[in-house]
Amino acid sequence: MKAIVYTKYGPPDVLQLKEVEKPIPKDNEVLVKVHAASVNDWDWGLLRGTPFVNRLLFGLLKPKIKILGVDIAGLVEAVGRNVKQFQPGDEVFGDISGCGWGGFAEYVCALENALVLKPASITFEEAAAVPQAAVLALQGLRDKRQIQPGQKVLINGAGGGAGTFAVQIAKSFGAEVTGVDSMSKLDMMRSIGADKVIDYTREDFTKNGQRYDLILDFSAHHSIFDYKRTLSPKGIYVMVGGSTARIFQAMLLGPWISMIGSKKVGVLMHKPNKDLTFMKELFETGKVVPIIDRRYPLSKVAEALRYFGEGHAKGKVVITLEHNNKT
Repeated sequence: MKAIVYTKYGPPDVLQLKEVEKPIPKDNEVLVKVHAASVNDWDWGLLRGTPFVNRLLFGLLKPKIKILGVDIAGLVEAVGRNVKQFQPGDEVFGDISGCGWGGFAEYVCALENALVLKPASITFEEAAAVPQAAVLALQGLRDKRQIQPGQKVLINGAGGGAGTFAVQIAKSFGAEVTGVDSMSKLDMMRSIGADKVIDYTREDFTKNGQRYDLILDFSAHHSIFDYKRTLSPKGIYVMVGGSTARIFQAMLLGPWISMIGSKKVGVLMHKPNKDLTFMKELFETGKVVPIIDRRYPLSKVAEALRYFGEGHAKGKVVITLEHNNKT
């Protein structure tokens, strides 16, 4: 089978399209013919070996993972003898970060609990855009403290993959949503429901005097004390992504800030696939729609990651497989 392989950290140029052995599912695994996959921040970080914690987890000098890609959608080709939930021909999608990655390939094996049945109402490409980004968004809005109707919610990085899901999910809960991103993404954020939008290159939302009940941050670059100042008296700040320095600051100082006052600061610990069934319901009712900026064939994964790394993507970047229409 064809797969995008890398053996050293670096820019997208280190990625190579190669013929590799087709995987064989173990007793508790499902073999999926991948119809689509999507690019996430984690792919970008692991490609370059940044932040340094990625090297500690996945290989100090060279990557232990040879094929990137965690979000997939496709057809079940075969199942291990202990698999109960799926059978050949089922349309599935999921986040396979917990079982070895490998989504940028024609076939991949995954544990059955990493997959759910794909709704008939969405395409493989739309389904591939969902698993990690949508679940991160939902957990960020709900797990630290349940989002409530009428709350003022600010989403920093609202125009990216997870951010576009967060805007729509927050609106589905009845919140008033402010989206923060670059000017090129403002119209798109309005189109998916943002009540207010801020161009971060022209306005610093931590200094404009506004207060928010919940701040969901996908691209933290301010001091944790700037975010604290921007919260309402009982507000909560949830960091999902950002610079290494800001993540460590939130992890070290967040518990102390939360303990001494009514404002809460936390870092989201992602739980893959935990809420994917709930997200299916939002898609099937039309409350949330995956936003796809660009599609690339498997052979152009390096180009897709290069575009993703530039930070201009409006929503998700999706990889399509050339065998989509084959049986």
